[in-house]
Amino acid sequence: METIIVQLPGPAPWSADETGSPELIHLGPGDIADFGRGMPGGTDVRITLTDPGVSRRAGQLEAAGDYWRLSNFSRSVSYVVENLEGAGEYLTVAPGRLGAPVPFEFSRVVLPALSGNATFKVFAPQHAYLGERSVPGGGEQTVHPFALDPTSKYFLVLVALCEPRLRDPSDSALPGVGQIVERLRPLEGCRDLTRSAVNYHIDYLAFAKLRLDLGEEAAAGTDGGRTGAKRTRLASVALRFGLVREEHLGLLPPRSAGRLAPQEAGA
Repeated sequence: METIIVQLPGPAPWSADETGSPELIHLGPGDIADFGRGMPGGTDVRITLTDPGVSRRAGQLEAAGDYWRLSNFSRSVSYVVENLEGAGEYLTVAPGRLGAPVPFEFSRVVLPALSGNATFKVFAPQHAYLGERSVPGGGEQTVHPFALDPTSKYFLVLVALCEPRLRDPSDSALPGVGQIVERLRPLEGCRDLTRSAVNYHIDYLAFAKLRLDLGEEAAAGTDGGRTGAKRTRLASVALRFGLVREEHLGLLPPRSAGRLAPQEAGA
């Protein structure tokens, strides 16, 4: 089971294009991946940052347990790791620092570059949370197959997706992406939520957290059909295994709160 997933630099963010997926590297405990500009035509780094201001071998990632470490091979510049779920939270890795632990589940690694910044994203989907640990002295720790963080934005998306069926089990309808945006935007941390961000969280839940095998469901039909298949399977698994329960509805804003015009919801 992978500890971290690295999203390689590319022209489009995860799930911005339903017809394709970003290139990913999966690392398990003890695996490493170097990053940098690399040698011309070579394969000496796994994460290639093409900006000429980035060192040929700028640093290294190492998967460790349910987190990861970052080493900065530069002698003159610091690297920044941003928490994509935090309100501006970040940590700085000083020049020459080796094995700096990164505790974030959603991260963006930022290197200074001639074109502004060179970046790539790192996800740690197997983070452990209180209540999932085995009893001390009881042997090897049990790894929860669905390690979800109820304080995260992706969990809010999952709750909003499951809300109709939680309130009325006979209701087979699921909210669309635009409806989820409208439902969550009254929350302080979701004021700037967009459709592409919700699609990103749905992809992350489906492929990294719940590891769904959509099979022919995802391959059949139009792009909208593939998105619908993901939402249907997510809701089904989340409700069947009690990952989202009635008490989680309290995380959502009151249903009468700040309903948005359709054009705003689709921003």
